[in-house]
Amino acid sequence: MIISFFIYLSIYLVNFCSLSDAKAASSDILLVFAGAASKPPTEEIAAAFEKKTKIKVEIIFGGSGFVLSQMILAKKGDIYFPGSSDFMELAKKKGVVWSESEKRVAYLVSAINVRKGNPKNIKSLNDLTAPGIRLAIARPDNVCVGAYAVEIIEKALSKEKIKLLKKNIVNYTESCEKTATAITLNMVDAVIGWSVFKFWNPQMIETIPLKEKEIVRIAYIPIAISKYTKDKNLAQKFIDFILSSEGKAIFKRHHYFMDLPEVEEYVGSAKPVGGEYVVPSNW
Repeated sequence: MIISFFIYLSIYLVNFCSLSDAKAASSDILLVFAGAASKPPTEEIAAAFEKKTKIKVEIIFGGSGFVLSQMILAKKGDIYFPGSSDFMELAKKKGVVWSESEKRVAYLVSAINVRKGNPKNIKSLNDLTAPGIRLAIARPDNVCVGAYAVEIIEKALSKEKIKLLKKNIVNYTESCEKTATAITLNMVDAVIGWSVFKFWNPQMIETIPLKEKEIVRIAYIPIAISKYTKDKNLAQKFIDFILSSEGKAIFKRHHYFMDLPEVEEYVGSAKPVGGEYVVPSNW
């Protein structure tokens, strides 16, 4: 894991050199470090923002922890846009975002995702402990959906069942995007992801909702201005666009939850929203 992390860092640091050159050439470039949980709508919003303002938007997508590390190492970036509150809280503790600029954009709900048609007939969290099931979760130390998966597993299953489930984990993915892709490439039979993954590739992915009692927290996607920005007004302009009716409509069109009543109806009850979870060291 440590080796893959530094390979991951090296790839992005190469990108930073070119991005730095681009920023030197033009002040009208916005650099966004984003968790991949919001990738489909964020790419569309960035394109719409560019068309409307003529301001170029460069986005570094990845696991929320990974991109936070990249932003800090590079000491660059205008916006931090992680996939959950956990990593935004970490960014605030590290003092690298303007906390007063933080806004909620959309909400996410944990779910089991399987290949279309559900060939292994997976219907519950308990089914993921059965022999022969190939399971993936995202790296819980650096990817928000992985941290949520571990929290759900730890609170819903017995120690014996957790041991069985861990035996079935064949991959710890490095982002939400790679978690969903593990299903589409038939690398695994199931992942513990977000309910919205189904809409990322409806021809290949099916969502199995978790039981209401298994949902521990509701995640939200926060956004804030980075303290490395050289143009706070420009960064705020992008946040305002995301939160505008046009930006919200794009997230809605991609089937993200936009308000808590909608989430609670889907889940079946009110649940704690946001917060932090400390992943046990044995993960």
